[in-house]
Amino acid sequence: MVTEGEPDNGTDGANARVVAGRYRLEGLLGRGGMGVVWRATDQLLGRGVAVKELPFDDTLTAADARRQRERTLREARALAQLSHPNIIVVHDVVEDGERPYIVLELIDGPSLAERMASDGPVDAAEAARIGVDLLGALRAAHAAGVLHRDLKPANVLLENGTDRVLLTDFGIAQMPGSTTLTESGSFVGSPEYTAPERMSGARTGPESDLWSLGALLCAARSAASRRSAATR
Repeated sequence: MVTEGEPDNGTDGANARVVAGRYRLEGLLGRGGMGVVWRATDQLLGRGVAVKELPFDDTLTAADARRQRERTLREARALAQLSHPNIIVVHDVVEDGERPYIVLELIDGPSLAERMASDGPVDAAEAARIGVDLLGALRAAHAAGVLHRDLKPANVLLENGTDRVLLTDFGIAQMPGSTTLTESGSFVGSPEYTAPERMSGARTGPESDLWSLGALLCAARSAASRRSAATR
């Protein structure tokens, strides 16, 4: 796992790391519990991509490492089923050094969380626009039997120039015919954006994602209210 103060591992000129002999890692885009995301170049097609790398943790047991790997592959499978202008596109899944990588559409723009942190205000019209676009993305996912289960501002990207809204990070998605990856009594996700029934361990459906969408939009407007109050 890349941490603050640690070198970017492979972004140093001619020594840049190349994954699976094809994807040249060029800069860090983001990091989190579900993976590290790199800006990269697909050297075969000559296009920019985003590469999501499973974080390395040598303290994990073999079983936990296997669950992490399955979570990455689950995200790729979930995304591969979906085609919608407001859902990030998966280009490829590769393995390098026994570690899986997801190759994704590269979006030039911040996450909604970053925009909220830097700009504060998300006015009613913008919140409505974001909400409608995410609702369309969720409708497409739910029609395919996919539950996102981790809808939050950090997992929503806003493309510069077009203002396109994209739902990303299906790392804990639930798909038809699959069981969840969490163990009994454990929870994976973001509690502040998670529906109460999922927090309690009850069986969930599309309505839980819609609850999370409502919480996300309330948070965006609340951030605007706090910023407005602070400047008065």
